Amino acid sequence: MTKNIAVIRGDGIGPEIVGEALKVLDKVAELYGHTFNYTDVDMGGCAIDKYGDPLPESELKKCIESDSVLLGAVGGDKWNDVPGHMRPEKGLLRLRAGMGVYSNNRPAKIWKQLSAASPLKKSIVDEGIDFIIVRELIGGIYFGEHKTEGDTAIDILKYNEAEIERIGRIGFETAQKRNKKLCSVEKSNVLDSSRLWKKVMHKLAEEYPDVELSDMLVDNCAMQIVKNPSQFDVIVTENMFGDILSDEASMITGSIGMIPSSSLGATSCGLYEPIHGSAPDIAGKDIANPIGTILSAAMMLRFSFDMAKEADAIENAVSAYLDAGYRTGDIMSEGMIKVGCKQCGELIAERIGI
Repeated sequence: MTKNIAVIRGDGIGPEIVGEALKVLDKVAELYGHTFNYTDVDMGGCAIDKYGDPLPESELKKCIESDSVLLGAVGGDKWNDVPGHMRPEKGLLRLRAGMGVYSNNRPAKIWKQLSAASPLKKSIVDEGIDFIIVRELIGGIYFGEHKTEGDTAIDILKYNEAEIERIGRIGFETAQKRNKKLCSVEKSNVLDSSRLWKKVMHKLAEEYPDVELSDMLVDNCAMQIVKNPSQFDVIVTENMFGDILSDEASMITGSIGMIPSSSLGATSCGLYEPIHGSAPDIAGKDIANPIGTILSAAMMLRFSFDMAKEADAIENAVSAYLDAGYRTGDIMSEGMIKVGCKQCGELIAERIGI
C-alpha cells in the first residue's frame, strides 16, 4: 500500500523527533510491504523566517492533498515579539481549520514500566490509568471573536448544535470501541454554551444505548483526574476545557514526552502530533524524547490508514524498548540506561516486528 504523508518538522526539537518517527515508519514500510512518500511542509517559526507567514496557502495545500500529516512541534521564544496574528501557533490553528479536523483525541495511558514516574500515589496508579480525551478542536473560544476596546478585552465562546453533535458522535463512537463509558464535561451551571452542550449530548445518547453517558462539571473533572483517574474511559469536551484537561492528564502518566494525539474530521486524512511543545532550550542536543511522535505515527497507521497490525508493532516495540531499560533523560530513573533522541529511535525501530 502506498500512502503520501505531509511532514511538518517545525521548530525546536521538532526536526529531531520527527526524524526518529520517520525512521520507525520506514522500518514498518520495509517489513510490511508499504511505501510511504514524504512531502516536507514549512509551518510555524521556520515558515515565518522563510515566507513571513506561519502557514502559507501553498504549504496548507500540500497538507490537504496528503493522506495524512505528521507534525513535530512549532514555536519558540525567537518569535515571541511578532504580531499576534503572525505567531507560529496561528499556523497550527489555520492548519486545523483548513484540514477540517474538528476532533482531537489524546490518550492518557500509563505504561507499566513508567508507573513510578507518575506524581500520583502508588495506590491510585495501581488502579490503572487508561482513558482518552476527545476534544472539540475548531470551535469555541479559540475560534471566536477576539478584540480589545480600550482597557477591556473580549473573547467570544460560541457553539452551535451541529458542532456539538459532530464531536459528540466521535465521543460515543470512541466509547463503543472501548469500555462503553462516556463522560461529557462542561460548565452548565454557569455557561449557556455548556447548557446547549449538555442538551445535545443527552439527545445523542438516545442513538447509543450501549454507551453509559455521564455528565461532569469541568472543575470537578480536573479534580477527579488526579483523585480517581481509573473511573474514566472516554471524556468528551469543548476546545478550551479539552486543552487544559488533556495537559493535566498527560502529566499523571509520568511524562508529557510519551503522549501522542490524533486530530480527525469527516475524512481519513488526519493530523498526528505529540502533545508537547518545541522545547527550544534542548533543541539540537540529542536529548529530546521522540516516543510521543513515534506513537503519533502509530495512531496515524491505525486511524487513518487501517494498518492495525503495523500500529500494534510500533506500540509493542516501544514497550520492548522500555522493558530493556532504555530511557531518555525526561523519564530516566535509577538503574536505567540513558540514551539520546537518535538512539531511542534506532532502538525502537530495531524492535519492530520482533
